[in-house]
Amino acid sequence: MELETTKVKAIITGATGMVGEGVLHECLQNPQVTEVLVINRKPDGITHPKLTEIIHQDFMDLSGIKDQLAGYNACFFCLGVSSVGMTQEEYYRLTHTLTLNLAETVSSVNKDMTFCYVSGAGTDGSEQGRAMWARVKGKTENDLMKLPFMRVFAFRPGFIKSIKGLRHTGKYYKYVDWLYPFLRTVFPDTACTLQEIGLAMIHSVTRGYIKPVLEVRDIAVLAKDN
Repeated sequence: MELETTKVKAIITGATGMVGEGVLHECLQNPQVTEVLVINRKPDGITHPKLTEIIHQDFMDLSGIKDQLAGYNACFFCLGVSSVGMTQEEYYRLTHTLTLNLAETVSSVNKDMTFCYVSGAGTDGSEQGRAMWARVKGKTENDLMKLPFMRVFAFRPGFIKSIKGLRHTGKYYKYVDWLYPFLRTVFPDTACTLQEIGLAMIHSVTRGYIKPVLEVRDIAVLAKDN
């Protein structure tokens, strides 16, 4: 579906994390994106003519801000937690329950919305595998696909090359970014850039894509300019 004239009005979650900050960075630079709303638990300090920020503590209860979430045609969900040290119950609550709560809320007030969910390489869409985090992510992807969005895309990046100069990049990335050229050349299905993730999300709204689950190679393809 060709929608290149579509202007993107995006809600972004997780903008104080590495992926969310990178997606926000790309959105603020891209002329196809006309409005951006970020939902943060604390002020991020970024100002821009396109940008509106809502400070909201409880993502399990969005009733107080629901009306402010209307009027958008995209949601780029980049909020996530590590499963390390968590019980399955707690990880499920912070991954599946929280994500679905926000998704159900924005879908109820935005008829023609594209929802992009940052999942991860190795996510288990069958929900039957051994890895707890992969099963929970897989169920989250599957349940998002059932909601009344115009489109839902699950992004499964692997190794991500950071964007230099952004504030929320993990400190360890300066020690591992050098791996990117090697991985991209030798194992191209394992590595993409943060810029590619942001551009692919924008293009998912303006162009659509041929399948709902985007692995690393799909992200790279969708990120390209036509």
